Amino acid sequence: MSNVVAIVGRPNVGKSTLFNRMVTARQAIVDNVSGVTRDRHYGICEWNGKNYNVIDTGGYVNNSDDIFEAAINEQVLIAIEEATAIIFMVDVTTGITDLDHDLARMLRKSKKPVLFIANKVDNEQRLLDVHNFYGLGLGEPMAVASISGSGTGDLLDEIDKHLSDEEMAAEDGIPHISIVGRPNVGKSSLVNALMDQPRNIVTPIAGTTRDSIHTHYNKFGLNFKLVDTAGLRKKGKVEENIEFYSVIRAIRALDNSDICVIVLDAQNGVESQDLNILHLAERKQKGVVVVVNKWDLIEKDTNSAKEFEEKIRRKTAPFVDFPIVFTSAINKQRVLKVMETANEVYHARRTKVPTSKLNEVMLQEIENYQPPATKGKFIKIKYITQLPGYTPKFALFCNLPQYIKEPYKRFIENKIREHYGFHGVPLRVFFRKK
Repeated sequence: MSNVVAIVGRPNVGKSTLFNRMVTARQAIVDNVSGVTRDRHYGICEWNGKNYNVIDTGGYVNNSDDIFEAAINEQVLIAIEEATAIIFMVDVTTGITDLDHDLARMLRKSKKPVLFIANKVDNEQRLLDVHNFYGLGLGEPMAVASISGSGTGDLLDEIDKHLSDEEMAAEDGIPHISIVGRPNVGKSSLVNALMDQPRNIVTPIAGTTRDSIHTHYNKFGLNFKLVDTAGLRKKGKVEENIEFYSVIRAIRALDNSDICVIVLDAQNGVESQDLNILHLAERKQKGVVVVVNKWDLIEKDTNSAKEFEEKIRRKTAPFVDFPIVFTSAINKQRVLKVMETANEVYHARRTKVPTSKLNEVMLQEIENYQPPATKGKFIKIKYITQLPGYTPKFALFCNLPQYIKEPYKRFIENKIREHYGFHGVPLRVFFRKK
């Protein structure tokens, strides 16, 4: 099971600022008007070699007549139910409020690990005020100032203790493939076409699939677990609580799979949410296959597929080395090709390159194109090895790893791909002090 950490608290205590710091991106809108976060935000936090999902929830308001606030409260409850650990945030500048008491009561009942933090602690006086929060019955909160980052390192270390450190892999030794995409692109139709029977409900209404549906596929020499997930749509459109629940489940399905088949609608082309899904799969180091469905509905000429492919890769750069399959799930056109391609990506992801072969080939490539000197210092790369694990990671040992720039990392990654395959597989390249 994948790790999910939910940030909860009443409005305007600074949850979104902490979320942005944890996922090292300004994804959540931050404003000093309470209730700005009305939908959920999902990101990945990387700390101490572990990756986990972070959910930024809306501010909790009990017994509110506001229709948005009532929906937010439901979603906070779902986040608490689904989370591995919960960060409960209070605001040191306002002291304990009735809403803090209501939330603390819910969290004490939840039996989930709760990391209790007092935010906006940015001077000595506020540090003394932290003790006032003992009254919530959750012990002493950790002092944090999320806007400056003070105390967040200790918080992340504390979260670390409550997470499982197993890397995601199929427990039963066969590939797990999640079929993801925006609502109504034909994910369930694709599964039904593969299984030759109506396993999943299909309607023209977007969002028919509410939960992740598992199917065992064993035909034509291919053996898989298939997961048809609920559609991941733009966050602003996640209005219903059941859909919020579906999105968490879809992200979890992605975590527990080896290969991510991203289904696009040929009529709509590549949209921002498709790119979000692809980059999420890339960051989670899942194998990627892009499927362009409903290809039968497009007027085509000789170069249509090639042009569509180029358009996709332009938008997904710098990660462009993945297969693209054009299908029509309704006509069962090239649906088997999707599974064969996913199988190839699965085996590429499991490739282990012997260290002797890596050094023989890659050191010659490095000799031909050495990293540029920085501040008059020359970088010497001595050795390369593939690190153990379920996903392909490579470490290069050199004298000055801090001076290696992003373009040179991409050069190394492209050369590894050129010599050893890894088509459809995100790679990670690390430079370390020898």
